[in-house]
Amino acid sequence: MENAAKINDTVEQKELKLRSKKKSELISTIIINVLVAVFALIWIIPIIWLLVTSFSKYRGIDTVHFFPAQGWTLDNFKIVLFEPDSVVQYVAWFKNTFIIAVFSCIISTIFVLMVSYVFSCMRFRGRQAMMKFSIILNMFPGVLSMIAIYFVMKQLGLTNSHVGMVIVYSAGAGLGYLICKGFMDTIPTSIREAARLDGASEAQIFFRIILPLSKPIIVYTVISSFLAPWADFVFAKLMLNSGISSQWTVAIGLYNMLGKDLKSHYFSVFCAGGLLVSIPISILFILMQKYYVEGVTGGASKG
Repeated sequence: MENAAKINDTVEQKELKLRSKKKSELISTIIINVLVAVFALIWIIPIIWLLVTSFSKYRGIDTVHFFPAQGWTLDNFKIVLFEPDSVVQYVAWFKNTFIIAVFSCIISTIFVLMVSYVFSCMRFRGRQAMMKFSIILNMFPGVLSMIAIYFVMKQLGLTNSHVGMVIVYSAGAGLGYLICKGFMDTIPTSIREAARLDGASEAQIFFRIILPLSKPIIVYTVISSFLAPWADFVFAKLMLNSGISSQWTVAIGLYNMLGKDLKSHYFSVFCAGGLLVSIPISILFILMQKYYVEGVTGGASKG
């Protein structure tokens, strides 16, 4: 009887400990979820404010009301898309930005894939030294070299030129090979060796074997290469400094809307333009999210 009572007491104690553990886990989960919700709300409030302000009838900055006090309107989007003036030439800016981003993306993606393949799949003298030098060089922020780049491009006559912008964005893209190389390292070497035994050249291996197997990292590289020129302001402002509004990118055009004399008349238009410029990249992320995540995780598995 005593042994049975001891066993019952032990079982009850274990059940109490289990219930206590579950209760503590539930409380910690609730606390974490509440904190995440609070931080998410803090993060999303400025975006919501930009969204509602873009539909506001009041053209200036309304710091008193969160939602439009003078009513809602679509006039800001009409000005941005259909009624250009001396200040707002949004369609031209959007076209310039899109052209620069697309060509920079294509060239940068080609450079990154080629450099990654060479460092991942080929062996030659100085390979390790070149890789280390490239990584060290890539650690320095690009803005450190922007003055030197500007004067070089000026001597070549490529400032205030969209071609010059494409060159600036894509010329050093190969230095960002590390994640793409890490993904290619995960592709079995036996596949390449079998192709070589069948008489395939390096170009055939690259185009017919490596690239089809590297779809996730290609998507990641394309998105990254497109996003950099699409959202850039510093280099664009430095290079496109002629003052001709039709040559600007969206970032420069929206920035100039916030000048001292224009802020009170164009702030809601600025919000509408900022909302529109975020749509293409948001759609691209949503459509390619699966491959983007696979590319990041695959590329991070090996260095």
